[in-house]
Amino acid sequence: MMASLWRLIHRELLLAWRRPADALGSVFFFLMVCSLFPLGLGPEPELLRALAPGVLWVAALLATLLGLPRLFAADHADGTLEQMLLLPQPTLLLVLAKTLAHWLLFGAPLLLLAPLLALQYGLPPDVIQVLLISLALGTPSLSLIGAIAAALTLASRGGGILLSLLLLPLYIPVLVFAAGAVGAQQAGLSATAHLQLLAALGLLCLVLAPSAAAAGLRIAIE
Repeated sequence: MMASLWRLIHRELLLAWRRPADALGSVFFFLMVCSLFPLGLGPEPELLRALAPGVLWVAALLATLLGLPRLFAADHADGTLEQMLLLPQPTLLLVLAKTLAHWLLFGAPLLLLAPLLALQYGLPPDVIQVLLISLALGTPSLSLIGAIAAALTLASRGGGILLSLLLLPLYIPVLVFAAGAVGAQQAGLSATAHLQLLAALGLLCLVLAPSAAAAGLRIAIE
């Protein structure tokens, strides 16, 4: 199963390498949103530091959301998805591979860019460290939850709009816990409780989301 999982992930990364515009567009979106806020708000350090957790995390959430409509759509359009579902390997494995590839393409780059962008807001090193931990714990949950919505809206018209409407309420707990962890560290409080809740939510998504997305795929194909 691990060999099959790796082959599926390799396939997704290879396809993304041949179509780099999707992943690069998400990265540039994250860069632009985080960079434009300091220009629009002005140079007040206290205001920038206060708004930094929410701005950075909302930008990360929206950047992750950009790649979700195409998570299963391309394979569904050319019939590849139906053939993959007929293979003896479980559908759960396909969902895990696509979700992990989505995180590697749309979530992991944000971890590399976040420290540089956080410096624009004047965040100290300890707060930037908590920001990175929150992104490492929270962005996989965004991909896992997004896989469910992408599977459920696969066969519907206007799937991109419907996908956003479904996901934004589901993303609120991740946003609250992650931004709350950074805000708590800024206020001199412990961010441990927020990060633990974020990790627990990630584990819950890892257990439940692949099965739910796999069921959604089977419904969409039928």
